[in-house]
Amino acid sequence: MTQDILFSNDICAAWEETVKRMDCDRLFILTDDNTHRHCWPVVCEHVLQGQGQQKEPTVITIPSGDSNKSLEQLTNIWKTLQESGATRHSLMVNIGGGMVTDLGGFAASTFKRGIRFVNIPTTLLAMVDASVGGKTGINFGGLKNEIGTFSNASHVIINTIFLRTLDMENILSGYAEMIKHALLSDKTTWASLLTFDVSAPDLDQLSQMVKASVAVKERIVSEDPTEKGLRKALNLGHTIGHAIESLFEGRLLHGHCVAYGLVAELYLSAIKTGFPTEYLRQTANFIRQHYSTPAITCNDYPTLLERMRHDKKNTTGSINFSLLADIGDIRINQTATDDEIQEALDFLREG
Repeated sequence: MTQDILFSNDICAAWEETVKRMDCDRLFILTDDNTHRHCWPVVCEHVLQGQGQQKEPTVITIPSGDSNKSLEQLTNIWKTLQESGATRHSLMVNIGGGMVTDLGGFAASTFKRGIRFVNIPTTLLAMVDASVGGKTGINFGGLKNEIGTFSNASHVIINTIFLRTLDMENILSGYAEMIKHALLSDKTTWASLLTFDVSAPDLDQLSQMVKASVAVKERIVSEDPTEKGLRKALNLGHTIGHAIESLFEGRLLHGHCVAYGLVAELYLSAIKTGFPTEYLRQTANFIRQHYSTPAITCNDYPTLLERMRHDKKNTTGSINFSLLADIGDIRINQTATDDEIQEALDFLREG
């Protein structure tokens, strides 16, 4: 199933164009406690208006934080759907960041073998990454996204008004994924991101950059929806980034860990696939300026390597990377030795 992505500054019009036309028997809204407080009030009057009593939504609110992308919260959502009489003709609307869209999408895609769902991402990270592309899932056994499905939202409503609710740390978290998309795309887009004043962003300009970033991901996903080939490119920065994220157990935002992963994996690209060192330097300098460096030491390397060995992309025991030979020149299914990976981690820490 393909997904329709709607960019809109008018949440009422966007809602009418999607949810109200989907002819569901019951409507469920999933939020976390942050988006229930800050974002749900923005849309709730339009949800209720004209729906009729039988369409009044059941709102499910879970605790915020990536640690709640868990089997426990998944079970709570399934239980609420069951007890509230959800059927295969019901609809779930996930309003939140990547944790909410990942978890809500997985709950919907598995309940009664799948009910329809709509994503309304409220963070920059979710707008450019998590809500688009059909990956759903939960963390399990201390590993990121260990259990999940490929299941597209029927619609994704991207309303950039929510960008005004974000602090700088969350803007930066999403911006790291935009840098990744630019590296996979072209030098002009990459250069525009490195020269954009992300510390005092022009939100109108950022909104246009979001559209361009989403288009990169859409193009890649449309060619390879279930990650058999090209879509693996989207894992650039994620093999090392996810290991760092797991090491810090949710104390670092996902996008910050991806930024660190980009620095290390572009270093691997430079030594293994010929990525230009000038582009490595410029990207690394931007990331160090805005994201600093992770508080890891050599003593953490064995744990990080072990986490990387559990990555879903691995085959035959080797740690698998998506690297670049140049901006836009993607090389998937690359491997590196432990010594090379530790060298990349040294570069990340010390420059």
